[in-house]
Amino acid sequence: MVNGPMTGETGQGERKSLWRKVARSAAVVAVLCPLVIAGASAWVKFSAVGRTYDDPEAMPHRRVGLVLGCPKILAHGRRNFFFRYRIEAAATLFQAGKVDYLLVSGDNLSAGCTEAADMQEALIGAGVPAGKIYCDFAGLRTLDSVVRAREIFGQTELAIISQKFHNERAIFLAKRHGLDAIGFNARTLGGLHDFTSLCREQFARVRAVLDAYLLDTQPKLLGDKVRIGNGAK
Repeated sequence: MVNGPMTGETGQGERKSLWRKVARSAAVVAVLCPLVIAGASAWVKFSAVGRTYDDPEAMPHRRVGLVLGCPKILAHGRRNFFFRYRIEAAATLFQAGKVDYLLVSGDNLSAGCTEAADMQEALIGAGVPAGKIYCDFAGLRTLDSVVRAREIFGQTELAIISQKFHNERAIFLAKRHGLDAIGFNARTLGGLHDFTSLCREQFARVRAVLDAYLLDTQPKLLGDKVRIGNGAK
């Protein structure tokens, strides 16, 4: 009879101790997560300081411009203005003579994805000659697009074309993989669209840092090498 209450009190004490440990762990995570996110974002941003441009006339020349992919059409059939503005930026850069070739890199392997093909078609419609456009159909992620530009398409210098927040992350990854990259900033959408994209970008930057410095993540697919133009770097 004496042991029963003591056992119950012991079990209750153990549960309280467990909950205290859980609460302390949750508090540590709550403090560390924002620090990790802020640190990764600052690291990525710092890596691209002075390497992104809004004015094509101010940009140094690069032989190849890498256009990072995104869907042309969003859910419910809505147009994706990120896609439209990247095409506009790429065509502007080409017509200004700042790049000689455009490499469009996107996901054409997943069901329903035709990013690279859609970009190629849109660029031809914007006046870029078809012979000046090369397609990377296995740009499944930004990391894949950047690393494949070197490993498959033989480039060591690039002008990356996307929105500024995306360019900064791509430049971070490019530097880690031995590429000399600059970025030309496409227009953004403003308002809620930008806020939502920037929130997602914070987590993408954490993943980029992990991929680059902890996981040593490589592209999902490599393959045969492709020569752009006459093959000069």
